Amino acid sequence: MNSLDALTRLHDLDLLSQLVQDRAAAARLGALGFSPPGPAGLERVRARLAGSLERRWLSIYERAHARYGRGLAAVRDRVCQGCFITLPTAALPGPDAPMMCESCGRVLCWR
Repeated sequence: MNSLDALTRLHDLDLLSQLVQDRAAAARLGALGFSPPGPAGLERVRARLAGSLERRWLSIYERAHARYGRGLAAVRDRVCQGCFITLPTAALPGPDAPMMCESCGRVLCWR
């Protein structure tokens, strides 16, 4: 698994953790037939995944997550969907390499 895939999974775990901690959202998931895992299980999986990441990218992700509530932002037509700034042409991604938005500091997901 490359760094961008690991960061995407970490982001998904953080969003799921937020849902589980919100009682109303957890009740809606239960009504739909989903049984969300407990917070302790999510923390164990998150710690294992975070341990597999490079410190640099984990630090960038954590900082953006603490500041904005989401550490990852999608890119559409060279526009960061976190801060809506048009990214320069030189900022095109490498093969499965994570990149950071120079404006908001989120990790960019070009997929």
